[in-house]
Amino acid sequence: MISIVIPALNEAEIIVNTLLPLQAMRKRQVEIILVDGGSTDTTIQLATPYIDQLVESIKGRALQMNAGAEVAQGDALWFLHADTVVPDAGDQRILQALQEGAWGRFDVRLSGERTVLRVVEWWMNQRSCWSGISTGDQGIFIQRKLFKQLGGFPQIPLMEDIELSRKLKKIAAPACIHTPLITSSRRWEERGVMRTILLMWWLRLSYWAGVSPQRIAHWYR
Repeated sequence: MISIVIPALNEAEIIVNTLLPLQAMRKRQVEIILVDGGSTDTTIQLATPYIDQLVESIKGRALQMNAGAEVAQGDALWFLHADTVVPDAGDQRILQALQEGAWGRFDVRLSGERTVLRVVEWWMNQRSCWSGISTGDQGIFIQRKLFKQLGGFPQIPLMEDIELSRKLKKIAAPACIHTPLITSSRRWEERGVMRTILLMWWLRLSYWAGVSPQRIAHWYR
């Protein structure tokens, strides 16, 4: 059994689009857990018919994902962002991957149509497989036993996915599922593609150099 954990905060505009493609998986014993970080819109009301558990948590992606993992019933955990649409048989691909490995991630496709976004997503996917470092946009999945053994996501305001990946790749290389998730390109298009690329690289380089996650989160915001 797989438990899908989705952290959310004021995602009323998109949450149903995210949850609808998961409904067929519920018939295959996939559990859907929404972890709300204090939404003031109608996120919870809209999501309730499409989920198995609602968890209310302190705001913070790492905190929310850990809270969802704590109540999950599945042997495997699949962490999805609230603006991500999954492929139809994503759960089955995860089960196949976990027969041989301990964790993994999906390729990602950005939702926008601009040509430059195809370049961005290609580079993201190549870099991730080459480096063994995965981001939350890529739908990280992991054996629940291993996730608990590692203490879950580190409770830092940013880069929690990078830090968990660093621990995981010391144990095993990630399974790279090439069927893509579709993730929203709103961040890229609102801030500007090149500006976002430069910002993300600056933040990651700063993290590798030892800058505190709190300061990096401040720069990001």
